[in-house]
Amino acid sequence: MSGDFDLLAASLRADARDVDGFFDVLVAKLGEVFPDGVEIERGGLLGRSGPKAVAVTLGDRRYEAERARRTVVCRRRTVVRGIALKSEDLDVDAWIDALSADLVDEAARSERARVALEELLNP
Repeated sequence: MSGDFDLLAASLRADARDVDGFFDVLVAKLGEVFPDGVEIERGGLLGRSGPKAVAVTLGDRRYEAERARRTVVCRRRTVVRGIALKSEDLDVDAWIDALSADLVDEAARSERARVALEELLNP
């Protein structure tokens, strides 16, 4: 599983130097393979412009990333019964590592998540 984690983290991080490109690719990848577990907020009138924020819920963890000017603001929340018990801001690299680790763990427990992870790694 360590290899899957490293490959996934590298895949998500590949475009991180170009904020706009990175964010668009990140949202597209997550939205494609986890359509039921990803919330995408779009900007502009009637949500016609690019993605503004994305949230991924895995068990009791919720990963949120939001485009803010020329950067991406990332946080991880622990949510139980709809109540956020803990919230921490993470830099992009730490957020990608944490999300990737939880995605790999989820894939070990769920066939559906495993298939989604394979699609993410092998488009």
